[in-house]
Amino acid sequence: MRRKATLITGAAGEVGQALVERIVEQNNTHVISMDIKPLPAELDSKVQHIVGDILDHSLFDRLVSKYDITHIYHLAALLSTSAEYSPMLAHNVNVGGTMRLLQLAAEQSEWKRDPVIFIFPSSVAAFGMDSLENKAAHPRPEEWEWNKPITMYGCNKLYGETLGIYYSNHYQQLAENEPTMLDFRCVRYPGLISAFTVPSGGTSDYGPEMLHAAAQGKPYESFVREEAAISFMAMPDAVTSVIQLANAPRENLTRQIYNITAFSLSAEEFAGYVKEHFPEAEISYNPDVSRQRIIDSWPIDMNDDAARRDWGWKPEFDAEKAFSEYLVPNIRKRYEK
Repeated sequence: MRRKATLITGAAGEVGQALVERIVEQNNTHVISMDIKPLPAELDSKVQHIVGDILDHSLFDRLVSKYDITHIYHLAALLSTSAEYSPMLAHNVNVGGTMRLLQLAAEQSEWKRDPVIFIFPSSVAAFGMDSLENKAAHPRPEEWEWNKPITMYGCNKLYGETLGIYYSNHYQQLAENEPTMLDFRCVRYPGLISAFTVPSGGTSDYGPEMLHAAAQGKPYESFVREEAAISFMAMPDAVTSVIQLANAPRENLTRQIYNITAFSLSAEEFAGYVKEHFPEAEISYNPDVSRQRIIDSWPIDMNDDAARRDWGWKPEFDAEKAFSEYLVPNIRKRYEK
């Protein structure tokens, strides 16, 4: 008899590591984590970690021969900036890898006549506002509005959402007997902010970069305008959201794609919070045309009413609490001598 297990891809990333830790703490389940990188030693001892590529079909074939995969958290992805420089690789990883896992989940759901719960973190990058006028006029779009992304990462995520809906609702629709469908559930994240990793040049990293520069006493030049505004979320809430969605009763869910958000700030407002805690911070603005265009295509905020209604989504950290209790204390500690 195969052992029941939860599979987490992209487990060595910031969200992945926090998710692994949380699931191990909360659930009595065998966790299989996977990434192209190893896990830190303190996490590796708690799970079965596989260093491997999500495009390796034989790896998954071996996995399902031994384990009954009940949940998949598919976090593995080539992120936004990297995807712009390597669009073909991004497509192969972000679309090909997602489709391979969806196919696996579909086959497992059919084989055991019990839906595999498939959690897919998508992104605000799936949106594409076509002008600043429309961005201002539609500050909180719903999930199906303005889905015209202008980045490869956004295109990949939107297609991944569509594939998930297909596999969950229409897979083998011409077959004589209706199969047991997988259970696809998706959140659209805003810009995520972590207290424990250094910003890596992502499109929404101008905010975290301000904070890290201030904590080091260094001046910072923002690559977006003062009034540029998008939504953000503290990393602990990002982890909570996917676990909460995975645990929600299926009958409560009215859709498969859910916006989630915590707080919306302009670059100038973000700088204001930074200066509250680091009064000597030097922050200036020198917009980069290409990166500014991407930020301008993302909405000011997202309408997450459905998530709040259907499965009780409510972020723990608003902007004030995120800065005062999570970001500033931990980032300050990083740079203390």
